[in-house]
Amino acid sequence: MITAQNEGTFDFVTKDGMNAVIRPVTSLDASQLTEKVKDIIKEGLIQKEKPRTVDEELEYIKMMKENNNMYICVEINREVMGIARLVRGELEMKKHVALFRTWLTPSAQGKGIGKAIMEYTKEWAVKYDVEKICLTVFARNEIAYNLYKKYGFVHEGTQKRQVYFNGEYDDEVHMAYFTNTQ
Repeated sequence: MITAQNEGTFDFVTKDGMNAVIRPVTSLDASQLTEKVKDIIKEGLIQKEKPRTVDEELEYIKMMKENNNMYICVEINREVMGIARLVRGELEMKKHVALFRTWLTPSAQGKGIGKAIMEYTKEWAVKYDVEKICLTVFARNEIAYNLYKKYGFVHEGTQKRQVYFNGEYDDEVHMAYFTNTQ
């Protein structure tokens, strides 16, 4: 269960009893973000081949705020354990659509944090008039695929052999969630 603390900040308890916070990313997080994503990149489960530098991350944080996009982190004991973001379409005709990206450190996985991120993201999307949330997930990432499906994302299509990582091809699955089904 997520409970509001401050505007845009939510407290919750993980499955293993840890107090966690979802909050907007700030410039103070840049160093941790660039460091934490390294292990995620090595797993090959996200669309990123190298972390941003701290300066690049600072610029990205600034750009996300200027464009009224969602960029949040999950924090446990003052340590960033993952992120999520919604990046709105740049064209006026696509402002109602946002691309969702997320990652969690291996130690944060399986603790109900993904559920909290999904709830936060869906609430944020409704509040800020995002009608469609799009994402892609690699076919081999069945845990993420099933999480998205559980939270109402529908399979919109598959691009076969779309990525090549560590000597293997993988498909890229396109999914979407519609906040207003009318």
